[in-house]
Amino acid sequence: MGRTLYLGSLKSDVYFCIYEKDYEQYVKLGTPLEEADIINRFEIRLRNERAYYAVRDLLTYYDAEQTAFSIINQYVRFVDEEPDKRKNDWKLNDRWAWFIGDNRQSLKLTTKPEPYTLDRTLRWVQRQVAPTLKMLKKIDKGNGTDYMETIEQQAKLTEKHEMIIKQQTTPTKDLVES
Repeated sequence: MGRTLYLGSLKSDVYFCIYEKDYEQYVKLGTPLEEADIINRFEIRLRNERAYYAVRDLLTYYDAEQTAFSIINQYVRFVDEEPDKRKNDWKLNDRWAWFIGDNRQSLKLTTKPEPYTLDRTLRWVQRQVAPTLKMLKKIDKGNGTDYMETIEQQAKLTEKHEMIIKQQTTPTKDLVES
């Protein structure tokens, strides 16, 4: 049903969807393409805390355009490559600047990050990392390779990692002073 471009992961709490609305209406309703009111649609898709903060901004300012473009400006940026500069210093693309508008603010849709917990990390590993590790193990087994072993050998633990290992493996009786 026409072309669709997603910016961001569909599993993320914030992503954008740009699609050919005219073609969608043609397929669904038989509306001729030249008669479609909307040609392309740009959607902001939010979940959980991100949706909450967007609604809060809408209810505070009652300005849907400001809220929408502030969200877009926070998460999407198209630039023109300047090989002699760092990516962060590349100039905003003129067409994107025209679309986003002059002096747009950005709207962060988050609060302070949650403190680290082992449970939170385990959930993240299970959701994000485990499928890739499982795939690599199967490839190693099938091809006689050692990707997993190499990855583990090359991994560097930070002071934070070492502290967490100590916290999680030290018996409680050794942590309590008498």
